[in-house]
Amino acid sequence: MDTLGDVGSVILGVLSALGRFSDRHPWSHNDAYAPWVLWHAHRIRRRGGSAALDVGCGTGNLLRILAAVLDEVTGIEPDGATAAKARANTARIRNAEMREELYDLEPLGQPQYDLVTFVAVLHHLPLEQALHAARSVLRPGGRLVIVGLAKETAADQPWSLTSAFLNAVVGVFRHPRRVRATPENMTAPTAEPLETFEQIREAAQAVLPGVKIRRSLFWRYTAVWESPAAR
Repeated sequence: MDTLGDVGSVILGVLSALGRFSDRHPWSHNDAYAPWVLWHAHRIRRRGGSAALDVGCGTGNLLRILAAVLDEVTGIEPDGATAAKARANTARIRNAEMREELYDLEPLGQPQYDLVTFVAVLHHLPLEQALHAARSVLRPGGRLVIVGLAKETAADQPWSLTSAFLNAVVGVFRHPRRVRATPENMTAPTAEPLETFEQIREAAQAVLPGVKIRRSLFWRYTAVWESPAAR
């Protein structure tokens, strides 16, 4: 038992050291998933889709990327300071609209988007209500793409350990020198997730039959759901 305790102490010490190191070389874990989201945007484009909604768009990084693929992109961000940065970052992009407002959790019954994205946002919202609302605004054949955070459990620990090591490697690669200020794209308000991955998966499967959801790296999970095509 003492040996196991010693091993546990060593692991905790290593993780603590990695955390301190990573704090000096920060980078956005959300940006790591931008190529994956963009892949889905291209698939939507090839099918004739044209409009996207980025919920909780932060400082507008993903919005700018999506605007290069789809004809109309809309971002909504409730935090005033963050929305102002997003507005400035997308001011010259003609097909990007930035709105400072809360996400409407009431199902609208007016399908108007071919792609809806939630990147590190869903845990800020009532889970099932947000999923129902997203489903209601998707056109037939449209996609809901989620990069989310979940409350960690024992089942997540292998992913967390791997992420901790990779986080330090990527951080020092992106920022070889110690960063003195938090990068702008990491300044949006954050919140701790309350639901576990299993709870999120259960809710998503109930609201979005056939949803593909899985654990992923950098303390994230991914989910994709496609709205049934019109008959």
